[in-house]
Amino acid sequence: MDDKPTNTEQSTVPAVDPGHGSPGHRHTEGGKDDGHSHAGLFGANTEMAFALICGLLLAAGAAIGKWVAGAPAWLPLACYVAAYFFGGFFTLREAIGNLRKKRFEIDTLMLVAAAGAAALGSWGEGALLLFLFSLGHALEHYAMGRAKRAIEALAELAPTTAVVRRDGQPVEIPVEQLIPGDVVLVRPNERLPADGFVVLGTSSINQAPVTGESIPVDKRPVPDVALARARPDAGVDAASRVFAGTINGAGAIEIEVTRRSGDSALARVVRLVSEAETRQSATQRFTDKFERIFVPLVLLLAVVLLFAWVVVDEPFRDSFYRSMAVLVAASPCALAIATPSAVLSGIARAARSGVLIKGGAPLEELGALQAMAFDKTGTLTEGRPRITDVVPGDGIDPQELLSVAVAVEALSDHPLAAAIVRDGRERLETGVELPAATDLRSLTGQGVVATIAGETVWIGKAEMFGSGDAGPLGQAATAAVAQLREAGRTTMVVRRGNRDLGVIGLMDTPRAGAREALQQLRELGITRMVMISGDHTTVAQAVAKDVGLDEAWGNLMPEDKVSAIRKLRAQAPVAMVGDGVNDAPAMANASVGIAMGAAGSDVALETADVALMADDLRHLPFAVGLSRHTRGVIRQNVFVSLGIVAFLVPATIMGLGIGAAVAVHEGSTLLVVINALRLLAYRDPLRQQA
Repeated sequence: MDDKPTNTEQSTVPAVDPGHGSPGHRHTEGGKDDGHSHAGLFGANTEMAFALICGLLLAAGAAIGKWVAGAPAWLPLACYVAAYFFGGFFTLREAIGNLRKKRFEIDTLMLVAAAGAAALGSWGEGALLLFLFSLGHALEHYAMGRAKRAIEALAELAPTTAVVRRDGQPVEIPVEQLIPGDVVLVRPNERLPADGFVVLGTSSINQAPVTGESIPVDKRPVPDVALARARPDAGVDAASRVFAGTINGAGAIEIEVTRRSGDSALARVVRLVSEAETRQSATQRFTDKFERIFVPLVLLLAVVLLFAWVVVDEPFRDSFYRSMAVLVAASPCALAIATPSAVLSGIARAARSGVLIKGGAPLEELGALQAMAFDKTGTLTEGRPRITDVVPGDGIDPQELLSVAVAVEALSDHPLAAAIVRDGRERLETGVELPAATDLRSLTGQGVVATIAGETVWIGKAEMFGSGDAGPLGQAATAAVAQLREAGRTTMVVRRGNRDLGVIGLMDTPRAGAREALQQLRELGITRMVMISGDHTTVAQAVAKDVGLDEAWGNLMPEDKVSAIRKLRAQAPVAMVGDGVNDAPAMANASVGIAMGAAGSDVALETADVALMADDLRHLPFAVGLSRHTRGVIRQNVFVSLGIVAFLVPATIMGLGIGAAVAVHEGSTLLVVINALRLLAYRDPLRQQA
C-alpha cells in the first residue's frame, strides 16, 4: 500500500461524509465504493426529509379517505402517489444503478413489491412499504454516521494554521504550507500542527489522539539536532518526537517539522482507517455472496407464488399480494448491514485508542487467534539496550575498544548501534578522539563491517567470526562472550585487523507492563505465546522468564523467523508482534502482523495488519478484546438477520401482510445497526486502570 500523496503540497486527510451511500447497499469491488450520495435539497438530511414527507402524505391520504366526508376520490390517491414519489426516490435511484450493473439488490425487491401493491389498487399499503423502508434506511444512515464521525473527528484534530519562524520572526501560515525543516512555535494547551521533534523547551504532551496513551508524555529537546534532522525516524528518541493533533501541556515548545501535513501520523491513520472499510472480512464476503445468490432465488419464488391460485382456490389478487409480501419479507436488508456496521464501528473504536486495524479481515482474524509470536528487542523489551560490560582483550586499552566501536556504530541505525554510540561516548575519557570510520556494510542478523585507517573492523555476534573473511575468535574473546551470555547479556565482539579488541555486553530491560499485558492475553484465550529473537538463546530465555513467557527461540536470522512463523501457523492461526522493520518478513507470513510504535515508523504502518500507534504493549490486550467482542457482535447480527428472514418468509406465505412484514423487517435492520454501534462504547481496560 502506498500512502505517499502524488501532490505533496496538498493535504491528503480525507473528509468522511456521514451521509454518503446506504451502508446496506454498498459494494466494494476492487476497493471502490459505488454507493450513491444521498445529499440533495436538504443537504445530508435529504433522505430523512423525503421519508418524513412520505409519511405525512401517507397519513394525510389515510385520514382523508377515512374521516373526511365528501372528499373527492382522487385526493387520497394523489396523496398516496406523492408519497410513492418521496418514499421511492432514493430507492429507485439505487435500484437503477444496480440494474445497470446487472445486479438484483434489495432496492429492486422493494420497488417490485410497491409496484405490485399499486397494481392491485392497494396504494396505501404500497406507500406504507416505501415509507417504512425509506425511514429505516434514513435512520441507518444517521446511526452509521456516528461511526463515520468517529473517524472524521480524527481528521479534525490537527489545527489549520501554524506559527513558524521565518527570518527570525513568527509568521502564521496554513499547515499545508509547512515543509520539513520549518520551526513551529507551540504555546501551552495548543494542538500541535505537524509531526516533528522538540528543539526548544520542555512540556508534557497528551498523545491520546494519535497513540491512545492515557497519560501525558514528558517531552524534551533532542540532544543532537543535526542527527535528528538527518535521521528523523532512527535518530529521534520517543521523548523528543511529537505528532500532529496531540495537545501541548503547560510549557511552550518549539518543534522542527519532519513531515508535511498530508504525511503526518494522524493523516495516515485517518487515510488508512477510511481505506480499511473496503477490506472485507470472511463473514462479509460470505454475506455478499449469499445475497447475490439469494436475491434471484427470492424473485423466482415470488414468480412461482404468483400462480398459487392455480393450485389453491383463491383469486389471483390474493396470490399476487402474497407474492409481493414474500418479496418484502425475504429482502436481506439486515444481513447486508450486519457485518459492515460492526466492522466500521470496531475499526473506529480501535482508532480512538491508538490502534489501527486495516480492515474487516484482520479485525476478525485477530479475534480468532490462539497463538502469538513476539520479537524481543523493542517489543517485549524497551528497545533501548545499555552497555553493562566492557571487556577488553589482552593488552588492549578499554578506551581504544570504545572509540573504535563508537566510530563504526555511529554509521549504523540499528538499536544496538545507537546504544553503543550513546553509552560509549559517556564512558570515553575527555580528549579521546574518535577515528574516522568509512565504508560501512551491514551483515544482516550478524553485525557490521567498516574501515578505519585502511584496516577492516568487524563488530557483531561471535557467530560472524570464523566464517567468510572474519577469522575465528581468540580464546580470551570466546571466554568473555560465554561468560557474558551466561549472565543474559547481548554481546558484541569488536575486531580491528587481526586483533580482537574485546567484547561489549549490553542488556535490554523488559517493558513496563509487559508481564501484565501477557497475562491479560492469556485471560483472553491466547494459549500459546512464543518469543522469537535473533539474540543468543540464553539471552532470549532470560528475558522470556522476566516477562512470563514459557517459550523462547533464539539465534534466529530474519529468514529463520519466517520459518518459525510458518511452523507455528501450520499448527494454528498466529500473530507476529514486532517493530515493523526487522520483523517485516515474519509479520507478512503471519495470520496477522502487529506492529509496535507505529506512530513514528513508516515501515510499521506499511507492513502491519494491526498497528499499535504507541510504544506500549498494554494496548495489545485491548485490541484483541475488541476484536473478540466484534466477532461476537457480527455473529449475533448474522444470526438475527437470517433468523428474521427465516421467520418472515413462511409467515407471509401463510398470510402475514405487507405492513407487518415491513415493520418487522426494518425493525430488525435497526436492531442490527444499534447492536453494532455498541462497539463504539467498548471500554479500554487500560484506560479504566489509569
